[in-house]
Amino acid sequence: MAVNGEVQFRGGPRAHASINDDVWASRYNEAVFRREVDRMLSRIHRCPTLELAREQLLRYVTIAELYASHDPRLIQSDQGVRIRDCARCWRGILSYRSDQKTGFSVTQALLDLANGVDRPDLTTGFYAEMIHLVQGLEGRAPVGEADEFDLDETLQGREAATVRSHQLDVIWTRTQECMDRYPHGLDDEVRQRRRRRRKEILNALGGTAKDWRDWRWHARNIVRDAPRLKSLIDVPEAALRDIDSARRGRLPFGVTPFYLSLMDDAGYDAALRAQVFPSRRYVDEMLAHRGERSRAMDFMMEHETSPVDFVTRRYPSVAILKPVNTCPQICVYCQRNWEIEDAMAPGATAPAAKMEAAIRWIGKHPAIREVLVTGGDPLALGDERLFGLLERLAAIPSIERIRIGTRMIVTVPMRVTEAFARRIGALRKPGVREIALVTHVEHPYEVNDDMVAAVDRLRRRGIAVYNQLVFTFFNSRRFESAALRRVLRRIGIDPYYVFNMKGKEETDDFRVPIARLMQELKEEARLLPGLERTDEAVYNLPRLGKNYLRAVQHRDVLTIRPDGSRVYEFHPWEKNIVRREAWVGPDVPILAYLRRLEAIGESPEDYSSIWYYF
Repeated sequence: MAVNGEVQFRGGPRAHASINDDVWASRYNEAVFRREVDRMLSRIHRCPTLELAREQLLRYVTIAELYASHDPRLIQSDQGVRIRDCARCWRGILSYRSDQKTGFSVTQALLDLANGVDRPDLTTGFYAEMIHLVQGLEGRAPVGEADEFDLDETLQGREAATVRSHQLDVIWTRTQECMDRYPHGLDDEVRQRRRRRRKEILNALGGTAKDWRDWRWHARNIVRDAPRLKSLIDVPEAALRDIDSARRGRLPFGVTPFYLSLMDDAGYDAALRAQVFPSRRYVDEMLAHRGERSRAMDFMMEHETSPVDFVTRRYPSVAILKPVNTCPQICVYCQRNWEIEDAMAPGATAPAAKMEAAIRWIGKHPAIREVLVTGGDPLALGDERLFGLLERLAAIPSIERIRIGTRMIVTVPMRVTEAFARRIGALRKPGVREIALVTHVEHPYEVNDDMVAAVDRLRRRGIAVYNQLVFTFFNSRRFESAALRRVLRRIGIDPYYVFNMKGKEETDDFRVPIARLMQELKEEARLLPGLERTDEAVYNLPRLGKNYLRAVQHRDVLTIRPDGSRVYEFHPWEKNIVRREAWVGPDVPILAYLRRLEAIGESPEDYSSIWYYF
């Protein structure tokens, strides 16, 4: 559902007191900051120079960590780990190098505050980060209630195992309660709603049941403007105005009739709507750079990693081939929104001669063992053109794997016909060549019976299907992604990657702090069996490709900006192989994210450990 153009969430969050702006401001302000960090500030009161203050603060951090290592109570608790992690973070943000690389000095801000210098640039977000970092360093950070899960050390053998088994039952019961907040399309009630929606859409578009099973009919009837959308689904006027502005500005927009049938008024489709309905911020940013999209919006700098037309190469053994530059449906946060003109845009297919040249180029580089065929969506091509291309790639002796990136398994799953599955299965040669599909299921509510059937056709032909999840604000609530992983495994899709949102200004509405993704990996995904948590968390970097978030060695926190955003330095994957410059970029302020969660009915207290993931 939506109110005043904003997507609304359901899912049964626990009742809690509303935290409004005044409450946030009273919790995190300069006065509270001074009280909480008094011992640290006293070390630099009246320090004559910035460098002396830096030395004193670093000494304070080292002593705090050293004392903690000798305190048995801290060593045996979560506090000891937090002290270690906070000390590491403090050393990074207090360094001279961080000041130079980010243009902002936390050390100078602390010195100013210690000496009564007015700093109006510092916000509640900044004070919140400082307060939590000091509490963590000093062993004062609140920890979870673990008393009921403390195992009696006098118990041994079967008795100890029985008690532990009971504890695991309790943990899973709570986990299941959280995941039950997020229904999926295999629930009977959801199926019934979607059958009604399908009838409504077919009646409005003059289609038949046979048409519904034809992917080409869906491609011909893509909803491309606000008036047609309004006739098919309840959409707030503010959202319709944003779509109209996008269309008048020639921005890409399109939704398939099938995907519209997944949307209803039950209140669980917020992630689906957000994925295709552009926000005001997105429209404004895209229009502001309409004439320079290839530079302003190409966050991954593909124009600098493309050695030949329609090929991108960032890794030694993998190349990307883009035969088509359009999709039946446009995701608002699409990585290639800078080059996609419209849904199923005419003329978006690569010229045959240039595609042939790209394939020959790949064939001349035997280091390339795997080709990702993507776009756009390659399944938007007809079978003859698509399989002609795939067969040419399969004929290259050095190619061991062909990956096909498509979202049509979600947006038009009837594209995967029996004939399609048979032909793609014929390209597979065990022991010689693997063929795999990588799709993009974003939320449990996207799952549906037609998707299940499409995946089953592929799996029966020996084709593995993987999922790349984009972790956005609209699927980032507690256990929301965990619920998706569970249902994906049930239908035969393997979790593959979970992408933190790229730092693209036009998609700021979707971005989530890296700390939230790390919290999800450590606290929610960790509770699932191995096959349900096989995805790898990554952050895509300009020119460099994937930065793996699971290991802290791949990044450092350099500073906390006045708005409370952490600035990270991401180390390139080649750092121990060849010389490459690291990439520095700001994250989403944690406090801003928690305030957004609170606004949709979540309790920020349920996310309190987020401050201690770096």
